[in-house]
Amino acid sequence: MHSLHARLLVLWLLSLLACAVVGVLLVQLYQVSNVARVGQAEAVIARACDLVRDRYAFYVAGWHGPVPPGADARLRTDLTAVVSLALAPVPEVEGGIWQQDTGSLAYAYPTYPGSGPKTDLPQAEAARIQAVNERAVADEQHVSQMFHSASEALLLEACPLRGPIPGLSAWTMTRVQAAFGYGRLSAGLGALAILVVGSAVCLTALVVDWSRRVRSIESGLAEIGREMPALSRTGSRELDRIVDALNEAGRRLAEQRRRAEHLAERVAASERLAALGRVAGGIAHEIRNPLAAMRLRAENALASPDIERPRRALADILDQIVRLNRLVTELLAMTQRGTPRPVPVALETFLDALVARHADAAAAEGVTLTTDCGVDTAVIDPEMVGRILDNLLQNAVRHTQAGGRVWVRVTAGASDDRLRFIVADTGPGVPPDLQATMFEPFVTGRADGTGLGLAIARELAMAHGGDLRLMAEGDETPGQGAAFVLDLSQAPAQAIGPDHE
Repeated sequence: MHSLHARLLVLWLLSLLACAVVGVLLVQLYQVSNVARVGQAEAVIARACDLVRDRYAFYVAGWHGPVPPGADARLRTDLTAVVSLALAPVPEVEGGIWQQDTGSLAYAYPTYPGSGPKTDLPQAEAARIQAVNERAVADEQHVSQMFHSASEALLLEACPLRGPIPGLSAWTMTRVQAAFGYGRLSAGLGALAILVVGSAVCLTALVVDWSRRVRSIESGLAEIGREMPALSRTGSRELDRIVDALNEAGRRLAEQRRRAEHLAERVAASERLAALGRVAGGIAHEIRNPLAAMRLRAENALASPDIERPRRALADILDQIVRLNRLVTELLAMTQRGTPRPVPVALETFLDALVARHADAAAAEGVTLTTDCGVDTAVIDPEMVGRILDNLLQNAVRHTQAGGRVWVRVTAGASDDRLRFIVADTGPGVPPDLQATMFEPFVTGRADGTGLGLAIARELAMAHGGDLRLMAEGDETPGQGAAFVLDLSQAPAQAIGPDHE
């Protein structure tokens, strides 16, 4: 179906099929329309019969005295008025009241389209009217009948009338004229078929011509190399617009390629300078604050007559020097990634030592530390992995409220050569505005932080052939708080089950 000719053939066949389907549907709709009209007429005469019955019930309500015979002229006049009033709002419906032994007692056709009122019972249908009324009285329910002829359908409806006069029934009748115009419908369908076939032929000729012109464009593009060749015009305005656009695009692409190669070199240099600028700005910020604090302490100590003031100032200056030394140490750790030295490590003992290093800090914060070791031994660099986990545990303890919990879980990864550490807490979690940049240098959510801890941890994880990330919600999420996942390459030993706290 990738060929234009095949698609055209399918389109042609679909057009012919659509024409045939539309023709069949139109014929069926034409036939169904008569059925629908008959159904509508049946509902109309049934409602009209109910109107006559209701009018009669109102007429005989509270009847007193003897029942007059069916030949009574006043009774016939009253019943004719009852039928006329009932059928007045129903167009093209005639009807009356029938007595089983006497025959027609009343007849009316208030909406007769001819000139003057029609008061005589239609004798051609008298036998059918009698039969349907006798059946309605005998069955004591509505009876409807339909009689077809070449030009119309005759519909009759009868319903029994309950009251003091025995053997009465109301009847209504209407005619549904047969629809005309089948010849015009056939002519229209033929014209539709001719139109569809003619359109398909014209479309075929158009596509064949375009295929020839497109092949000329393809032959020109087949010679393309590093530079797009100039294509010749085809003589068709629409295709020539494409040819002109391709030629212009080729010229612009060649120019843009030359500019892009030049700009790529400049962008690479700019990115290196920008990265260096960001790091330099962060370092300057982190160094300027301690220097400013030391200068302020020294100036105050020199200006104060208090002999104890210089001693306190020196103590504060030493604290700031320690802070600067820690910053330099972290910067060196981030830039000097190092080479891992993996050795077999008993992970349960490794986790116990890890938790012991942070037990005092956790106790001071009122935080519980637990471990869950699901792997017996693994081949890892214990110093490098310990530095990563120390950083994560320190952050978790610092951000967990009193009474909270921090735990370290070790499991085998998705494959046998992977190992997963999860450090999770019940704290407030990582703010959404920090999640995208939290592993970049100097990004921190604390005023006293350097923003290098997570950056160093990720660099160490990558040096160990692994990755460090924030666990997404719904991905083994521990619930409230933050959870960091450290995936490492190693050869896990046999897994064990019990938790260790």
